[in-house]
Amino acid sequence: MPTRGRSPRLAAIAVAAIAAGAGMFGYAAHGLDDLENSTIDTRFALRGAEPPNHLLVVAIDDKTFSQLRLKWPFPRSLHGKAIDRLTKGGARQIVYDVQFTEPTTERQDLALYDAVARSRRVVLATTATDQHGHTNVLGGDENLARAHAVAAAANLPSERGGTIRRFGFKGPGIRTLGVVTAERATGRALSPSSFGKKGAWIDFRGPPGTVPTVSFSDLLAGRVNPALIKDAVVVIGVSDPTLQDVHPTPVSADKLMSGAEVQANAIWTALHGLPLRSAPHLLDLLAIVLLGAGAPLVLVRLRVLKGTLVCALAGVAYAVVCQMAFDGGTVMALTYPLGALLLGTVGGIGLSYAWERSQREAGDRYSVELEGEVGRRTEELREAQLEIVRRLGQAAEWRDLDTAHHIDRMSRLSHRLGLAAGMEAAEAEMLLHASAMHDVGKIGIPDRVLLKPGPLDPDEWEIMKTHARIGADILSGSRVPLLQMAEEIALTHHEKWDGSGYPRGLAGEAIPLVVRICAICDVFDALASIRPYKDPWPVDAALEEIRSQSGHHFDPRLVELFLEFAPELESQATGWASAMSAATIE
Repeated sequence: MPTRGRSPRLAAIAVAAIAAGAGMFGYAAHGLDDLENSTIDTRFALRGAEPPNHLLVVAIDDKTFSQLRLKWPFPRSLHGKAIDRLTKGGARQIVYDVQFTEPTTERQDLALYDAVARSRRVVLATTATDQHGHTNVLGGDENLARAHAVAAAANLPSERGGTIRRFGFKGPGIRTLGVVTAERATGRALSPSSFGKKGAWIDFRGPPGTVPTVSFSDLLAGRVNPALIKDAVVVIGVSDPTLQDVHPTPVSADKLMSGAEVQANAIWTALHGLPLRSAPHLLDLLAIVLLGAGAPLVLVRLRVLKGTLVCALAGVAYAVVCQMAFDGGTVMALTYPLGALLLGTVGGIGLSYAWERSQREAGDRYSVELEGEVGRRTEELREAQLEIVRRLGQAAEWRDLDTAHHIDRMSRLSHRLGLAAGMEAAEAEMLLHASAMHDVGKIGIPDRVLLKPGPLDPDEWEIMKTHARIGADILSGSRVPLLQMAEEIALTHHEKWDGSGYPRGLAGEAIPLVVRICAICDVFDALASIRPYKDPWPVDAALEEIRSQSGHHFDPRLVELFLEFAPELESQATGWASAMSAATIE
């Protein structure tokens, strides 16, 4: 059949280039970022929750509103009381995610200010700054400095749908809550370059509620386990949905996360040196090229089903690698490489089907030619095999030039008698060729016996009779039906109907039919042919001998069938040997 060649490989290379190019273009244009983000959500879910230590959220929740029976905003003295409790409890940093930019009463403002000043470890959130980064938190930057406090931007960039995934190094003019808190807690500065243009990934510890959380009212009442406060970074903020500070995140699923807990996750990320980072662009592009270009190149070498399976396994393997990388802190692009793989696979399948179809069409034309050629070659092989069979049979007879054509004449007679006896044409055809080897065993008979001009003495006769077993041994062990039949004929063609033959003394129908047929034809042609020890018999005398041996040497039914075409043989009595050697008996 025609085989795959240069054309499908060139087409596959073209498809590979298109798939890889489309993947890289989409990556550069951020065309599938929404889908890519959804895969990151899945990676967070597969990683599972990892509750942090020394991090606490104090939530102004519905329980707080129910127990305090106050409306929002609460008196600032309550916030001052909360700061005092956290300071006394040994909190490392207190992050207040509530904006205190507008004055209330002097008494309430001072209560909060004094608590902040006593703590000396408070970070206050704001979303309002001027163009120079100045704020009005607690009355302005000078008040904050005197209270040993600092303001930080609570702004968090959101994506489509309001989902928060990242936090920046700076907000409007001032650094963000996560950066300021981490630097104050560790004494180490963070590099703005680590955040990139989009900001740093927030390494969320898990879904809402993963960060240990207590109620604001419980903190005021002293009902919080002191171990949760000691050496912890504590974030205080609103969690009641009615105050609208809840947000979708990659780990939110159907439950929104409070702004305070989002800030807590950002702070944890900054404290730990931004452990979740995007992979280098070069690595993402390499994955796009390998998967996108690899798919059609694989499909052009393998059958469609196997090639598609290989591509699918490659996609699964890459997804597993991405998850393992994510668990290790690297965010590899998943959507764009898999999109390139899908495009390359579809293109490769289409190319493979188109090529297979063209191959089948070419193969149909080729098979017609091939069928004729195979037929000719088969016939040549068959003729060669039969020629070998005939020459093997003649190898024994050719030592006696007077009987060199006995094989051909006897075989044709056997073929004709086999058809008369009811054989199928194919079986009679096999008998025609198998009978040619009936005396192949004479190869092993010495010339002094085989070519002796006179009668054989008893010892010589015993030697002559061994040609039956010698012939059978030469032909034995073959799985070819023709040679199996020839072995049977060689061994038993001197058996007689009455059981007086050799070498096994078989009688009647125990002698195979093909052997009984060969026996009549062999004896008739031997009588009518010249031998070193006799002259040829007249045909009518030879036929009479066949008739007389019916029931003794020969099968009576076969004798009758043989004698039915005897008149044709009698008409050829003159010059019998030459007529038989010409093989004209039909």
